[in-house]
Amino acid sequence: MTDHGPGPRNDRTVPATAPGTPRRTSLIVTLVLGGLTALPPLSMDMYLPALPEVTDALHSPAATVQLTLTACLMGMALGQLVVGPMSDKWGRRRPLLTGMVLYVLATAICALAPSAPLLIAFRLVQGLAGAAAIVIARAVVRDLYDGVAMARFFSTLMLISGVAPVVAPLVGGQVLRVTDWRGVFVVLTVIGVLLTLLVHRRLEETLPPERRQPGGLGPALRTMGGLLTDRVFTGYMLAGGFAFAALFAYISASPFVVQDIYGASPQTFSLLFGLNSVGLVLAGQINGKLLVGRVSLDKALATGLTVITLAAAALLVMTSGVAGKAGLAAVSAGLFVLMSAMGLSMPNASAQALMRSKNAAGSASALLGTSTFLLGAIASSFVGLGGEGTAVPMATVQLICTLAAVASFLGLCRPWQRTGGTEEAAVEVPEAADESVTPPA
Repeated sequence: MTDHGPGPRNDRTVPATAPGTPRRTSLIVTLVLGGLTALPPLSMDMYLPALPEVTDALHSPAATVQLTLTACLMGMALGQLVVGPMSDKWGRRRPLLTGMVLYVLATAICALAPSAPLLIAFRLVQGLAGAAAIVIARAVVRDLYDGVAMARFFSTLMLISGVAPVVAPLVGGQVLRVTDWRGVFVVLTVIGVLLTLLVHRRLEETLPPERRQPGGLGPALRTMGGLLTDRVFTGYMLAGGFAFAALFAYISASPFVVQDIYGASPQTFSLLFGLNSVGLVLAGQINGKLLVGRVSLDKALATGLTVITLAAAALLVMTSGVAGKAGLAAVSAGLFVLMSAMGLSMPNASAQALMRSKNAAGSASALLGTSTFLLGAIASSFVGLGGEGTAVPMATVQLICTLAAVASFLGLCRPWQRTGGTEEAAVEVPEAADESVTPPA
């Protein structure tokens, strides 16, 4: 049996190969992994055009309704801390299928929520369950790939999952033409059901029993502690997390900025959001097809962080009126540049961090995902507290986050100290990792 057969197998387990040996995956497996990584943006972005409508329908202020996004994000962050170590112990399939079933149930209940507090609660459950999709998809990639091949595959996944932010707001806007905001959750429920069936039938186990970690809370905490004591791993984790926080500040604030402040329709907002997502996908493909293998991952990451910082600074200048009042076109251009540069930042930060952990990919993926979503949730909360009449809070939070990302990369990763900052640089493994963290092959 090979790992690239499209159909289900009796033992459902991909045979082990030498660590670090690249495997080839079938197109269907690639699409399934892309669908799993697309689930969080689907859950967030399809709902975005409906936010102003939800504030009216549930008679709640915008800051309260924005907590429905924050709750889902917090759930996805905390859920990964549980699911990641579980997948290192029991393999990838069982925790993933359990999480997907719970995600479908929670999403269906969201469609019936009668009040904002209940919607917030069920969005939290939805996020907790949906965490399995993103953390295990990332762990599966680590099971199958190493080094430059892993960075390239992450860029391929960005092409697939990047379709979600393009399509989701457009679908959400069209759903609102024929029904209300509850219809958005009905569509998400159907997507969850289809993805669960695909995982059940097409995604084989990628972590053989001999490579699984001993169970229990203690070993899981020791493994995560060992990862966090690795200064370079923590640097990449924080750099990617703060970059995502700047992105999520845009995601949570843009419906109000574009529609309420600049007077655009839900359909116009969806179009602009989709164009920004296209920029992210294109930059990701430039990263995977042109840069990876020719330029070190650290240099590509540094370029992405530099661009998003400059874009955030420009947005703050435009929205504050220091250089005169900027219109929707100028602000949209700044957001396009910022979001596009994420295609250079996020896949390279993830690949570099995961290369610090060969035998505990689930735990490493959980830490990456948790930090990313927690920082995103905090950023979205601060944006909501800034008021609804100006875009300055969004731009301010974005600039703070991008500066923090740059500081984490330079202060902790220190790429100039590691063999020219390339991905093959040696890793000093901390004792606390108890051999759960190993240097890249």
